[in-house]
Amino acid sequence: MKIGIFGGTFDPIHVGHLVAAVNVRHDLALDRVLLVVANQPWQKVAARPVTPAADRIALVEAAVEGCDGVEASSLEVDRGGVSYTADTVAELASLCPGAELHLVIGADVATKLGSWERMEEVRTKVRLVVVNRPGHRVVKPGPGGPLTGWRATAVEIPAIEISSTDLRDRAATGRPLDYLVPTEAIRVMRERSLYVVER
Repeated sequence: MKIGIFGGTFDPIHVGHLVAAVNVRHDLALDRVLLVVANQPWQKVAARPVTPAADRIALVEAAVEGCDGVEASSLEVDRGGVSYTADTVAELASLCPGAELHLVIGADVATKLGSWERMEEVRTKVRLVVVNRPGHRVVKPGPGGPLTGWRATAVEIPAIEISSTDLRDRAATGRPLDYLVPTEAIRVMRERSLYVVER
């Protein structure tokens, strides 16, 4: 079993996340890609208010409906507290003994791995998958770069410029989210009145 672990705040999830997930799954012949929703993303909680985890899970579950091999995962939400990749990797290794774990990150994250909690522990359990987009800084596996010491692979995906910050602003001001956010996720956003500014 080859499992991709694609963690994030997903506040909200958008089509760029799904494009990355399906391309990584295809290129590496993964059996599953788990979109792991962070409970309390330690790098963001101090920077801005984060939408409740239950709402973000509902959005991701709706977004992946009908997306073969891509699944929503509530592992970090169920565990509670601050979300650390090291804990998630250890839990998946225990739940799926013998599985090949592939940790999916963006090229922007690859340069910040040194700040991660228990990074060495993560390094021993996963193969890193760096998602590169045309027009952005490309990070390639190999000695001398930020991925030195990691078992790593790079996957190129189409350049889709979507910002979750912009999507929250669009939702708050009533601008269209069509074709930026999966249709079922938009429905959940409306049902739960997410990202609406109270007047």
